[in-house]
Amino acid sequence: MILDQLDHAALYAGVNDRLATAFQYLAAHDFTQIEPGRYELDGERVYAMVQQYDTKPSNQGKWEAHRQYIDVQYVAAGTERMGYAPLESLSAGPYHEDGDYLLLEGEGIFLPMPAGTFVVLAPQDAHMPGVASVSGPSPVRKVVVKVQVGP
Repeated sequence: MILDQLDHAALYAGVNDRLATAFQYLAAHDFTQIEPGRYELDGERVYAMVQQYDTKPSNQGKWEAHRQYIDVQYVAAGTERMGYAPLESLSAGPYHEDGDYLLLEGEGIFLPMPAGTFVVLAPQDAHMPGVASVSGPSPVRKVVVKVQVGP
């Protein structure tokens, strides 16, 4: 897992071309002005989902992980907490190939993600997105860029 500010994304763009595409897209747009929805950047290899929602208490969240995609989750407006745990530290349910997600059970840590923050979550990184701060639920505008792992 990588957690940083978008201003520092160039440090990680060299990991692979698809991550570079994700960071270029995030840096080039004002997502407070873009409608929620799916936006293809490189077909199924790299695509973005602009989301708007209210954060939720952690007891309403779900631990998840992916096998086919790396998530680059960027908070464009608002603040949320991101849950993180190493995949092997949680108990796994069945993998849902059609949606590329594995639901998990267990405990992890929660990190604040104010506007301007991104997190990169690889297949070994279990996560619980969209969690409210201790002060309660709040609106968030977020972009999730899905970066395909394989060829």
